[in-house]
Formats: sequence, structure tokens, C-alpha cells
Amino acid sequence: MLPLPFSVLLLSYAASIGAALYPDNPPTPPPTSTVAAPSAASPYAWLPAGAYDARRSVASRFAPPRGCVRVAVAPGSFGQWLRGLPLLPAGTPVKLYNGQLKDPQDVHAAVVNIDVGTQDLQQCADALIRLRGEYLFAQNPAQVHFHLTSGHDIRFADWYGGKGFRVSGNDVLPASRPVEAPTHATFRRYLDQIFTYAGTLSLDRELKPVPLAAVQPGDVLIRGGSPGHAVLVLDVAEQAGSSRRYVLLAQSYMPAQQIHVLRNAWGDPALGAWFAVDPSQARFSTPEWTFRREELKRF
Repeated sequence: MLPLPFSVLLLSYAASIGAALYPDNPPTPPPTSTVAAPSAASPYAWLPAGAYDARRSVASRFAPPRGCVRVAVAPGSFGQWLRGLPLLPAGTPVKLYNGQLKDPQDVHAAVVNIDVGTQDLQQCADALIRLRGEYLFAQNPAQVHFHLTSGHDIRFADWYGGKGFRVSGNDVLPASRPVEAPTHATFRRYLDQIFTYAGTLSLDRELKPVPLAAVQPGDVLIRGGSPGHAVLVLDVAEQAGSSRRYVLLAQSYMPAQQIHVLRNAWGDPALGAWFAVDPSQARFSTPEWTFRREELKRF
């Protein structure tokens, strides 16, 4: 999350948010834990045509802990999409937006094969916005919309249709912009403007709280603030015959850096990239941030 201009932070938070940030989930078909490969029209639109390799996906790289199985997710859901995320080769270091290496380099187990941009924009909450936005873009570009910290709802369909915005003092004002086709390149330009004026504060307000014991792929550990932080639940596994759950986590951080899968290096290194979920504990620790139990939320 890029630190917001002071004028934007002064915007009234009393404005009505209106409709929920994302459309309601569709009716859930019979659950399945199978990780389906993307169709010929790959849902990972930032990759060059034909570049997707399911053997380098999150699900292929990270088997569940011994004695566990992945929880069921609906076909076509955000959770299934996250399981198919492409990864860079094992051992790839995490780089910042400017090409420098992240410090430290011992908190990640893998790097997601997705660009970080060339500006210091795609930070923690922005990385979650990026992945959720990419999923929605692959479903239907008209579904994509995100709120600014001010509460203004900026729809991608309006943005590429010529209805942009500008910040003036304490106001977010409508502004005309060129009409464009809803291509992925257009979508990336839209996201960069969203990243500039959204962050953990806006995302935290939009998400719905869920109990830690009910964690699902696609959920978010988030603390809105300045500073704040957000971590995405990429996958969830459950111990056979019990309710014990384990999660795979991904993040970006400050400065903007490649999205990476976190490594459980201090809590229980034997789990590799998986983290045990204990709802009885008041805190949930990740390598670079400790969240409160109540800070799990859902799109």
C-alpha cells in the first residue's frame, strides 16, 4: 500500500459504501478438492499465451502436510483459481519493484509468477487487490470494482468507458479519460491508479469478518492502518478425521515487491510453507506480521 497523500487521508470516512465490494458468491455446486488445470483460455491473463504450466502451480508445488487433505472448493471459485497460481522456479529470490533484492530473503518459500510493476505501488493490500482483480477480470471484466480509502467505488467498466477520477484537495472528483477496450493492459493501468488511493484501510472496511476456525482459500488476514498489513490465504488443508487446519499464505510488503508464498521458518519449520491454525490462540503470527485472531476476513 502506497502511503496516501495527507489530503486523501482527511476525506470523510462517513460516506456510505453502498453495495458490497464484490458480487455474491454463486450457488455452490457439489464440492471438490480436485485442482483443475485452466482451460485453453487461461485465467492468468498476465502470462504470455501458452506460457501456463500447471506443474509450476501452487497446488503442484505444495502438497498438504502429512495426514491432511485440501479442503473442498467450488469449481471456478477464487480458491480454486488461487491453487492454480503460477510460480517461478524453486529458489527464485524476491525482488523489489526496482529490481533490488528484498531484505530479508529467508521469509519466502516461493515467488508467484506475476509482475510487480515498475513503481512502488503494489504493496501489501495492493497485492491482494491485484489477485482478486485478476480473478474477477478473468471471469468478467465488468465485475471488477474497488473502493478508494475515501469510500468512492471505482468500477473498471466506468474507467475504461471514459469515466475516471482525480484527487483535488480533500475531494475525489469525476474526470473524463480516453475510452479504451477492456484489455489486460488497460486493466493494469486501472489497477495502478487504484493502488495509489486504496490500501489496508479501504480493503479492511470492505471485507466480512469470519471465524479463524472457518478459514478458507481466498480469505484475508488484515489490519487496516498506517502502518497496516494484509496476507492472503492461498490454500487450506485439513487433518483427516479432525477439524485441525493448515494454511498457505502469500504477501507483498513495503516497498512494493513480488508476491511470495511465506515460509514457516520460526513457528514450525517442519511444516515448510504451511502454518497451523489454532483458533484458541489470540494471535496468529506470520514471518513479518502478527495478526489478532479476529482479523480474518473474506471477500
